[in-house]
Amino acid sequence: MSTSIQLANVQVGFGHPLLVIAGPDVIESEASVLRHAERLQNICAKLGVPFVFKCSYDKANRTSLHAFRGPGLQEGLKILQTAKRQLGVAVLTDVHETSQVDRVAEVADIIQVPAFLCRQTDLVVAVAKSGRGVNLKKGQFVAPKDMIHQVRKARASGNSNVLVTERGASFGYNNLVVDMRGFAIMREAGIATCFDATHSVQLPSAGDGATLGERQFVAVLARAAAAAGIDALFTEVHENPDEAPCDGPCSLTFEGFERTLRDVLAIRRALAG
Repeated sequence: MSTSIQLANVQVGFGHPLLVIAGPDVIESEASVLRHAERLQNICAKLGVPFVFKCSYDKANRTSLHAFRGPGLQEGLKILQTAKRQLGVAVLTDVHETSQVDRVAEVADIIQVPAFLCRQTDLVVAVAKSGRGVNLKKGQFVAPKDMIHQVRKARASGNSNVLVTERGASFGYNNLVVDMRGFAIMREAGIATCFDATHSVQLPSAGDGATLGERQFVAVLARAAAAAGIDALFTEVHENPDEAPCDGPCSLTFEGFERTLRDVLAIRRALAG
């Protein structure tokens, strides 16, 4: 059974409501962030689930040197702070270097360690010591049972509010697969678990200098993960995925997000009943 933790003043874990983490992959503008955050906030309020808005100020691991990365640390945090102030939303964003952690902790309620960096001890420790909630993306190269070692790094650094997010494992070249047994394995290790339903359908670097994706499978995997017993759901949502500057092929529309979330909640209710 997963450990109950607190993220953005919300209890997360067995017996608690599903935490929903959603937003565009990258900050495009202040107006875009406010539009997306308000629409997602309203959907989650309608369905009665706690909501955290996610968006990145810098996509530091893009396939191509010329790919859009976002506005950067200073401007990006300013925009996220505006969303918090105007809409009252909790915010999650990721860091890539230890030097970014203190500044990000001034704004973010949850700080995310990217999948490629989940074993970077100094980064995990710095994020944990910030006192903010911690979201560890499980690396595409890490077995579910081995994530306990990364969680222990954070806990030993004084932070027990650690979520681990599954986002698929490398399956040959340019493909990911999600092993649903992983949620049970991590839960048995006392880890609160989240499913990233959109990054899990990526086809990494499968395009010409870009990552592709199979959006049509997001809902299928989200339903399966709900049945496997997740504590939180992470999705990327964009008002026009085909025009999104990053991860558009994986992102849901607002309508697709609401349908998927309704299905996930129905499965959770069935299991509870």
